[in-house]
Amino acid sequence: MTKRLIVGISGASGVVYGVKILEVLKDKDIETHLVMTRSAEITLAHEMDMKVSEVKDLATKVYGPDDIAAAISSGSFKTQGMIVAPCSIRSLSEIAYGQTTNLLSRAADVALKERRRVVLLLRETPLHLGHIRSMAAATEAGAIVMPPVPAFYARPQSLDEMVAHTVGRALDLFEIDTGEVRRWGEDVGKRSS
Repeated sequence: MTKRLIVGISGASGVVYGVKILEVLKDKDIETHLVMTRSAEITLAHEMDMKVSEVKDLATKVYGPDDIAAAISSGSFKTQGMIVAPCSIRSLSEIAYGQTTNLLSRAADVALKERRRVVLLLRETPLHLGHIRSMAAATEAGAIVMPPVPAFYARPQSLDEMVAHTVGRALDLFEIDTGEVRRWGEDVGKRSS
């Protein structure tokens, strides 16, 4: 079976995470299926010097947020699962409660019902109780909530290194090694004898 991963990019701040995932997977033997919300396209214009078309060119296949006939909206279309990076609270809540309003939340809902891995790089802070309850509901539904918290033990020298480490750790959850993660006990944190 072809290795396929669905990549969702929502309108939360942190669109660089979704772009980095697409860049990394383009060099791997993994088919990427991208869905960006309209809000994600707006966020991209504010946060990066890339055009939407350039982001879409990084993916193997691209779907519009309203494409209800997309392959990724069906459980019969086999994938390794889905990563939403960044994931807004709205998207997380739709996924958690199965109340989908666009292809991004529908694809995640389908992945969960098929018992496939769904990783949500939640970008929100601070959190109120409603957010925390939605995170718990998403976790109970089978998703992994992974806020993109930087790992300072790796001593990142740039924002790109911080993003690459987080993306690498997120892709670890799909058994995809990016080669960009400085691992505790292997690359860092070793005690000298």
